[in-house]
Amino acid sequence: MTRASVDSEPVWQQWRRPLPTPRQRRHDVWSALAVLAGAEFTLLLVNSMGLLAFGDAPSLGEQLLLGAAVTAPLAVRRRYPLAVLAAVSALFIFVQARQIGDNLVPSIALFMAIYTVGAWERNRTAARWARIAVIVVMFCWLGFGILRLLLGSTHEEPPPAPGPLDPIVSAVLYDVVFNLVFFLSAYFFGEVGWLSARRRAELEHRAEQLRLSQEENTRGAIVAERVRIARDLHDVVAHHVSVMGIQAGAARRVLDTDPELARTALDTVERTARTAIDELRGLLGVLRAEPGSEESAGGADDTSHTASPGLADLPELVEHTRSAGLEATFAVYGEPYPVSDGVALTVYRVVQEALTNVVKHAAARSVDVRLRYLDGGLEVEITDDGRGPSGPGRKPGSGLGLLGMRERVAVHGGELETGARRTGGYRVRARFPRFPEQSGG
Repeated sequence: MTRASVDSEPVWQQWRRPLPTPRQRRHDVWSALAVLAGAEFTLLLVNSMGLLAFGDAPSLGEQLLLGAAVTAPLAVRRRYPLAVLAAVSALFIFVQARQIGDNLVPSIALFMAIYTVGAWERNRTAARWARIAVIVVMFCWLGFGILRLLLGSTHEEPPPAPGPLDPIVSAVLYDVVFNLVFFLSAYFFGEVGWLSARRRAELEHRAEQLRLSQEENTRGAIVAERVRIARDLHDVVAHHVSVMGIQAGAARRVLDTDPELARTALDTVERTARTAIDELRGLLGVLRAEPGSEESAGGADDTSHTASPGLADLPELVEHTRSAGLEATFAVYGEPYPVSDGVALTVYRVVQEALTNVVKHAAARSVDVRLRYLDGGLEVEITDDGRGPSGPGRKPGSGLGLLGMRERVAVHGGELETGARRTGGYRVRARFPRFPEQSGG
C-alpha cells in the first residue's frame, strides 16, 4: 500500500499488490516445468504425426530447444512480470518465424505472460501500456502473416470449399477474430485477477480494523467496568468504615463511664462491618460470575441484594448515619413510581457518598435526606448544617467522591448540584429525568 488516510484507511485505488510469497514462486517454477514438458511432448507428437503448424519446420532438436526457451521465463512470471512478458513475446514471434511444428503451447505461454502482467504488475500504468504494446505488436505480426498469405495466394488456386464465403476472406476473419478474443481475454482476466486480489486485501484490512475496534471496545468496557467497581468499593468502604471509626471512638470514650452506651456503639460497629462485608461479597460475586450466568444477571437473591442496593435501602443507610451521632432524617415526597435499577443504585450511591462526606468532614450536627418523585423526574437532596467542603478545619480531599457522583448521575442523563448553602451547611442535589417507561407506574 502506498499511502494511508488519516484514519489509516488505505487509498485502494493506489493499492500495490504485495510481492509473491516463496510458496507462490515455487508454484511458478512447477507450472513453468509443466508447460515446458507439455511443449516438448506436443512437439514430439506433432513431428511424429507430420501435422506441422506451418507445413515446414527446422530440425526436431531446434524445435525442442525453442519450445523450452519460450516457456522457461514463466518460472519467474510473478516476480518479474514485465520482463517475462517481453521475453515470451519476443520468443513467440521468433519461434513462429522459425516455423516450429507446434503453435499451441507458445500461445499458452504468451497468454500466461499477458495475464500475469495484468494480475501482478505493481505499476499499473506500466502494466496497461506494456500489454497494449504487446497486443499491437502481435496484431502487426498477424497482419504481416496475412499479407504474406494474400500475396502467396495469387499464384495458387485455393482448394474448393463448401462454405458460402471466400476461403481467403474466411481465413483472414478467422485469424483476426481468434486473436482478438485471445488477447482481450488475457487482458480481461489479468484485470480481474488484480481487482480480486485488491478486494481480498480490502476485506482482510477491514476485518483487521474490525478486530482492532472490537478489542478497543472491549478494553474500554473493561476499563469502564473497573471504574464502576472502584466507585462501588469506594462507596462501600468509605461510608461503612467512617461510621465504624466514629462508633469505635465513641465507645472508647465512654467505655469506663457508660458501658451500656459503649456496648451499643460496638453493636453498631459490628452491624456496619457485616453490612460492608455483605456488600463487598456481593461485588466479588459479580466479578467471579461468568458473563451471562444466572449469578451475574442477579439470579442469586443474596448477591443481587447486596451488590445492587436501591431506593428501599435508603432508610437503613440514613439509620446508620444516625447511629454515628448525627440527627439524620429521611423523607419521601410525591407519589412513588418505578425507576430503573441503574438509577436506583446511583441514587443510593449518591446518598451514601454525601453522608460519608458529612460524617468525615462536615462537623455537622444534623443531616436531612429528601427523595422527591416529581413529574419531570426523580430528585434526591442531602443537606447538612456543617462547615461545608471549604469551611474552617476542613481537610482537603481529592475530590474523587464528588467526581464519581457527577459521572454516575451523568450516565443516566441527570444533573448534580453541589455547593454551600446560604444559611450555612452544604447541599448535594441530584436530578434524574423521568423516562416514558417510568410514567404511569
